[in-house]
Amino acid sequence: VQLQACGGGLVQAGGSLRLSCTASGDTFNTYIVGWFRQAPGKERDFVASISRAASYTYYADSVKGRFTISRGSAKNTVYLQMNSLKSEDTAVYYCAGSTYYGRRDYARDYAYWGQGTQVTVSS
Repeated sequence: VQLQACGGGLVQAGGSLRLSCTASGDTFNTYIVGWFRQAPGKERDFVASISRAASYTYYADSVKGRFTISRGSAKNTVYLQMNSLKSEDTAVYYCAGSTYYGRRDYARDYAYWGQGTQVTVSS
């Protein structure tokens, strides 16, 4: 499966953005999909993930209550709605696909990655 993330940009603190991850080459709902982010000089951190049937969603504590991950009705897209953005949310955001089951918070569990989209939050 090939993944493409888009929707990043520059936004003021308190604003919102919606990231999209579009898959091609395979059926997207056969994968767990996760969003990760990486700020300059830091490791790639887990943000959120969604199960195959969208029955379960998981979030990092830092984004819980502000971000929402969901699957699109077209089945080949996953979204990350980001509200109440803070300057510390500034990072490159990546979507990823995993063939494992259960909650997966670690980048090593994801074999398929999109190219990343930059999110910059100005304070």
